[in-house]
Amino acid sequence: MSQPSTLTFYHAPQSRSSVALTLLEEMQVPYELKLINIKAGEQRQADYLAINPLGKVPALGHKGKIITEQVAIFIYLADLYPQCHLAPAFDDPQRGEYLRWMVYYAACYEPAMVDKFMQREPAPQSTSVYCDEHTMLETVLTPLRNQPYLLGEKISAVDILWGSAFTWGLMFEMLPRLPVITKYVDRVCSRPSALKVQTLDQQWAEQHQAQADAQK
Repeated sequence: MSQPSTLTFYHAPQSRSSVALTLLEEMQVPYELKLINIKAGEQRQADYLAINPLGKVPALGHKGKIITEQVAIFIYLADLYPQCHLAPAFDDPQRGEYLRWMVYYAACYEPAMVDKFMQREPAPQSTSVYCDEHTMLETVLTPLRNQPYLLGEKISAVDILWGSAFTWGLMFEMLPRLPVITKYVDRVCSRPSALKVQTLDQQWAEQHQAQADAQK
């Protein structure tokens, strides 16, 4: 099987793009890294706005096309490299469940966490995209009370995504420190790929802060 052409990954350290970089490292596939210094406002400059007009990271370039949005990048990468075994095949019975948890992160978890962080009054259950915070969280925690990963005994790309989501939720005290959450975070975020990205991000963040300070 021929390997896909080179990936170009646009990343800002210690941002939401860190988890997509962790996925790339977990997969151990080649990619070209483009660092974006958000401390210096590079995400709002014309060059990057041509990549993503919203000025957000991550972004992924492949075969002359740009993919944005965290979940889209996760699905794209895991399907692009099936030999990494991080996504169920299209005919696998777990494929639907896998997609469910991928989309649930963006469609339900993130809106709930943003409302909580901003101290906004949630919409009524009848119109809320996540029903209510308790129900939303219990729904995704239910499978993790009986198995180590969302799809069972084996880690998948969706766990890389949720492990990071729960890490940030705990860091900002938006999630309860339940054993089911903390043990899951430990399983996912102690992997070599996650530890490598944490180390690199710290180095890059310090460099970017120095660059931003020098421009003042």
